[in-house]
Amino acid sequence: MTRWDPSLYLQHAGDRGRPFVELLARVPATAPARVLDLGCGAGNLSSVIRDRWPGADVLGVGASEEMIAHAREVDPDGRYEVADVNALTPDGPYDVIVSNAMFQWLPDAFAVITRLLDAVQDGGAFAVQVPDNQDAPSHRLMREVAARPAFADHTQGVREFSATDAPAYLELFAGLGWTADVWTTEYLHVLEGDDAVWGWVSGTGARPYVQALPDGLREQFVAEYQAELRAAYPQRDWGTVFPFARTFAVATRPDR
Repeated sequence: MTRWDPSLYLQHAGDRGRPFVELLARVPATAPARVLDLGCGAGNLSSVIRDRWPGADVLGVGASEEMIAHAREVDPDGRYEVADVNALTPDGPYDVIVSNAMFQWLPDAFAVITRLLDAVQDGGAFAVQVPDNQDAPSHRLMREVAARPAFADHTQGVREFSATDAPAYLELFAGLGWTADVWTTEYLHVLEGDDAVWGWVSGTGARPYVQALPDGLREQFVAEYQAELRAAYPQRDWGTVFPFARTFAVATRPDR
């Protein structure tokens, strides 16, 4: 399992959190009693849920003990549990289930989502946001460098990517008879500092590869990957442009 560093992840908290705010704004629920936040991370966005629905009982769930410990420390008013969503059986029904940038980590995300939909009550909503950048230079180069002979024995199979494009999510929810609001947004993040894109991915997508490598090879991988990123994302006087596409889906359950 990937080990997470809350302080590293939160270095871009504003840019990472904006999609969740925009996702939540499209959820049609007005006064849900129970909300489940899947992949709640470091707890920095839980207040957004409580601000939107002050009367809701909100439970945040995440697989990383480091992230949940941080969430409990910085947000003592919140409720958080460590749990693997692959095996999670929610104590439903929930009025709203939300998930921000988590399902792209699961090799069979749609099977997990389909199972979790049983915990949404009639008229309730399932809202999800996932990065749709698996073919962007940042991630393509990550895989290409990891596949080089020096690293391949250690990195083969360390990360699989689920379908994250909008049409796939529309097909999933509409095919199950749910009403689906699905869209894609590409953000043009302007990052500051040297090796700025590495600074972003080192807190998220690159972690499985870096953690799979032993000392010596780890530093070599980082250096070679950084060089590729500098060529793909040139630094300008005013920053480094990092295009980042994300898929959003808000699905509403019909009455049964």
